[in-house]
Amino acid sequence: MQKSPLNYRTAFLLALAISLLMNMLFLIMFFFSQSTAKMDGHVQHIFRLDMTLLRIFFNFLVAFLLYLLNFNLLKHKWFSRKGRRIYSILTVLVCTAIISCICSLVHMKFDDFGPHPYRAIGGGMFRDYLIAIVVILSSQLIYLSNKQQQTALENERLQAEYMKTRFMALKNQVDPHFLFNSLNTLSSLIQTDADKAQEYVQQLSYVFRYTLQNKEIITLEEELKFTLAYCHLMQIRYGDNLQFIQNTDEKYYSYFIVPLSLQILVENAIKHNVVSNRQPLAITFSTSEKATIKISNPVQPKKDAESGESIGLSNLAERYRLLWSKEIAIRNAGGIFEVEIPLIA
Repeated sequence: MQKSPLNYRTAFLLALAISLLMNMLFLIMFFFSQSTAKMDGHVQHIFRLDMTLLRIFFNFLVAFLLYLLNFNLLKHKWFSRKGRRIYSILTVLVCTAIISCICSLVHMKFDDFGPHPYRAIGGGMFRDYLIAIVVILSSQLIYLSNKQQQTALENERLQAEYMKTRFMALKNQVDPHFLFNSLNTLSSLIQTDADKAQEYVQQLSYVFRYTLQNKEIITLEEELKFTLAYCHLMQIRYGDNLQFIQNTDEKYYSYFIVPLSLQILVENAIKHNVVSNRQPLAITFSTSEKATIKISNPVQPKKDAESGESIGLSNLAERYRLLWSKEIAIRNAGGIFEVEIPLIA
């Protein structure tokens, strides 16, 4: 929760600044004026320091009290936002007259206002109303600025919550997709090779333990270990017709990546390409100096291949946008399909 700037410290600093600025001319005259006068045989400055300091004190006191009053009125929720500001302005203007009269009467005990003290009190009230106007304008500015900051922070919090919810929805959409394909593969193996089916179940248990973890990001080393286990499952099914080539630099193993990202790309490559004795499929993993990892394969489209990108690939792209505002690169040229994923240090 952001701390409100409408507090004692702000009131003190602003009141001090106003009182010093209002009496700056008197201070300058005192320090630099050569004007002197003889009083009771003594040479004195016309502009007395004690009276200047007294004026600074009373100006500070008026401004400080008005700031505290205005801040407290603005923070209370007795009225709507607009009504609260109008009420605080009217209250400050009324209280200014009361505070000004009290301060002027106290001031009279320390200084001689001459033969027309009430005229001096009126002049002091005029000055204090100038202070009140400055207090009202600056308080309203601080109040509105603070409200805008709070609104911006709340919007950012809601946006972050939305992104997290959307991210988890996308991840949950991928996991059943992976489960569906894995069960289809297992069903095929049970009918053709019981031993391979048993080995497949053992490897699949490890793979699913990985997919059940609730992590938004993971290291490249962990993701590669899982993906290679998934690749082993695919090789049980396809044998030598499916090959995996790994050219990854270990210096990038501590970098972060989205979970299931490499597995999705392997699954996508197998799904959309022919894997047979006549056309074996080779899938290559390789890192680059740009801190990315590329997954590439030759384009060997199936005759009955589905058009467009797979759910997994499109979801992967959106998960990267939501999590890191990064884009994955998808290229299909020269008979090679390649997806390049940024690695996050």
